Amino acid sequence: MRARTGRALDATVAQCLLCGRSSNLISAALSVCADCIRGRPSEALPRAAEAHARARAPFGLPPAEPKRPDGRACVLCARQCRIADGERGYCGLRTARAGRLIHLAGVPERGMLEWYRDPLPTNCVADWVCAGSRQLGFHNLAVFYESCTLDCLFCQNWHFRRARPERGDFLSAEELAAVANERTFCVCFFGGDPASQMPHALAAGRLLARRGVAVCWETAGTCNPKLLDQAIELSLETGGCIKFDLKAYDRALYQALTGGSNEAVFENFARAACRFRERPEPPLVVASTLLVPGYVDAAEVGRIARFIAELDPTIPYALLGFAPQFAMSDLPPTSLRHAEEAEREARRAGLRRVRIGNRHLLGWDY
Repeated sequence: MRARTGRALDATVAQCLLCGRSSNLISAALSVCADCIRGRPSEALPRAAEAHARARAPFGLPPAEPKRPDGRACVLCARQCRIADGERGYCGLRTARAGRLIHLAGVPERGMLEWYRDPLPTNCVADWVCAGSRQLGFHNLAVFYESCTLDCLFCQNWHFRRARPERGDFLSAEELAAVANERTFCVCFFGGDPASQMPHALAAGRLLARRGVAVCWETAGTCNPKLLDQAIELSLETGGCIKFDLKAYDRALYQALTGGSNEAVFENFARAACRFRERPEPPLVVASTLLVPGYVDAAEVGRIARFIAELDPTIPYALLGFAPQFAMSDLPPTSLRHAEEAEREARRAGLRRVRIGNRHLLGWDY
């Protein structure tokens, strides 16, 4: 994940409304501590749902995925929205009219995105293991999709929520692929998340692959498994990689922080990991976790790492520093101690390739 960073000047102290504990590692956006989320989910999750509704309202996004029994089904991601006429899907890019599902963006003809040329090596999640890190003089075509299937309260790139499909500022897959030149070594589809615009990303990826560009992905892993298989094939064939952002292992904690379920995420990660041995170098699959202070602690990292290690202990795992952003901007930056404890837990769980990334963000606040 490529963070547009901003460091808070002062960490604030908030109180958990369930246990009464006060700490600078409790975000006022949730007002519930990690222990209560994990231990008292029936009480904590309704409060979290309210926090997500508040965070989404200013951007005109629905508070939760629509589940109308008579609605039109969208199957692009794990949310499986069922959208009635006039409603919006969770990502904001689907609606229904006259009983038909309408794709406002995210199809090959209309991608809602920004792109730029990122000189190599760059601050990619996989920069320490990918082939692109050795391609001096070349660049990565960074494609930032302005939509997401989750609602992370700690989002490091939350600005995409300001984009609106009504503005009609689209780029087709062909137009996007055409911006590549002889110095384009790889493309990375990230965001936001490509999951809600996978038809567009896959179409662009195939065109770029024909030009010899390595195709990479950074995703939370919520997309339809059949679309994931196509993404994996593109990366496998071109020398690219698929980077999964595994945000939390505990289901309640994941839901509280992101507004979604991690069940399909871990299923999709396992699906991709089954292909890892087909091309271990450069690694086809890479995992990462953002170390959100007070919430994604070393114990949580250990649970994620054990899951990865059981699939393949050589899958690279990056631990990323948190910069105070979006609804959780009242938290401090990840501390060096937190990061080092998480790294030890990941190695103790059996992973052989673990790295602390974004070290320049680490602080000493706790």
